[in-house]
Amino acid sequence: MKEVTIYTDGACSGNPGPGGWGAILIYNDVKKEISGASKETTNNIMEITAVLEALKLLKEKCIVKVYSDSAYVVNAFNQKWLENWEKNNWKTSGKSLVKNKELWEELYSLVKKHEVEFIKVKGHSDNEFNNRCDFLATSAIKTL
Repeated sequence: MKEVTIYTDGACSGNPGPGGWGAILIYNDVKKEISGASKETTNNIMEITAVLEALKLLKEKCIVKVYSDSAYVVNAFNQKWLENWEKNNWKTSGKSLVKNKELWEELYSLVKKHEVEFIKVKGHSDNEFNNRCDFLATSAIKTL
C-alpha cells in the first residue's frame, strides 16, 4: 500500500465568518497543495473540510498519516468520539446533537477506506508544513 502524509489546517476570519482551509499531500517526493474557502463558516468546519478534501484525492487504499493542529479533529478519532457519536445516534455524551454531523459522516466514511493515523501538531510553531497549510488557508480567505 502507498504511504501518504497529509498536513491540514483551517482558518476563519471571525467565527463564524469567512473561512479557508489548506492541505498538503506528500507521497514519496511529490507534494500537492490544495485549498478552498467559504464565505460563512466556522473554524471547526474548515478544519474538518481540509482533511476531507485531502482524503478525497486518494484513488486507492493507502496508509495515511494526517497531521493537524486541530484538537477537535484529532481527538474525534484518537479518543473515539466518532465511534461513540455514531453509536449514540449522533449525540454527544451530554445528549446534544453533534455539530457538523454531515461533514463528520462523510469524513468518517473516507477514513474507513484507508489506514489512517491522526497526529496532533502544535499550531503556529516551527512545523514547516503546518505553517504552509495555515498560509494556504488564510490566503484562500482573501480570494473571497
